[in-house]
Amino acid sequence: MGNILEIENLEKSFKDVKAVDGISFCVKEGQLFAFLGLNGAGKSTTINIICSSLQKDCGKVIIDGYDIDKDMDKIKSILGVVFQNSLLDGNLSVRDNLFYRGKMYGIENSDLLKRIDSLAQQLEFKEILNRQVNKLSGGQRRRVDIARAIIHKPRLLILDEPTTGLDPKTRVLVWDLLNKLRLQSNLTIFLTTHYMEEAGEADYIVILDNGKIVAQDTPNNLKNRYGHDFIKIYKYKEELIEALSDYNYKKEKEVLIVELSKIREALEFISKFKDYIDDFEVIKGKMDSVFLTVTGKNLGEI
Repeated sequence: MGNILEIENLEKSFKDVKAVDGISFCVKEGQLFAFLGLNGAGKSTTINIICSSLQKDCGKVIIDGYDIDKDMDKIKSILGVVFQNSLLDGNLSVRDNLFYRGKMYGIENSDLLKRIDSLAQQLEFKEILNRQVNKLSGGQRRRVDIARAIIHKPRLLILDEPTTGLDPKTRVLVWDLLNKLRLQSNLTIFLTTHYMEEAGEADYIVILDNGKIVAQDTPNNLKNRYGHDFIKIYKYKEELIEALSDYNYKKEKEVLIVELSKIREALEFISKFKDYIDDFEVIKGKMDSVFLTVTGKNLGEI
């Protein structure tokens, strides 16, 4: 499996602020790749450079073997993008937005109309095809944004916070379609998200902080290296709280949550305090705790 995106020593500054500070990474074809960081970490700057809407200071960006400095015309047909802010024309209907976007890629009318109907069916917006975009809800607009980005069947899809503000049902709908496209056409997805459960499903993760890469690996390897595991204790004797003075723990309502450095410590803990505990659950570390460990900042709740 080859690389569809290669970034080498990428840098971008705005006056005295180094927004992107010499980052290098690769994205393999067909991957779900997650690019994580707080606002201001350099994610959107990197994406804007990849899409050629922002000029880099130095470094290389190669997409499917093409250099963005020389071959952007060829790259445009490979790339689809959903930005945080919608690019839809609010004065046009949903159908017209998608039709004019498809014509930019030279798609024949008959094929284009079939694609629009297919995407409207899959993303459940068929009933609003003739509605003016300005009259759509946020969730409806987001679904059309995604349809617009994939109307030309790109090989690399960049999703910048694609499901922020969507209701749970719409988030599931969007991801069902994206996962289906990955399986059917080997679509590569480059994702930024604040939802750690979405990041946890990625094949590979890069964590960015202050313009630098502070960690990168598969979710499982990152959890093993940086994550904290937990024991949630639901039923216990009150004496247990006094016995936990040497542990990092917190109490949420009536549940005790005890932090472990490694999952194997759970066996030792339960053996040590078995006389005090009646009901418990061992929880593998999540991406939230990984992010907190490597950046010192929260990107969601554990």
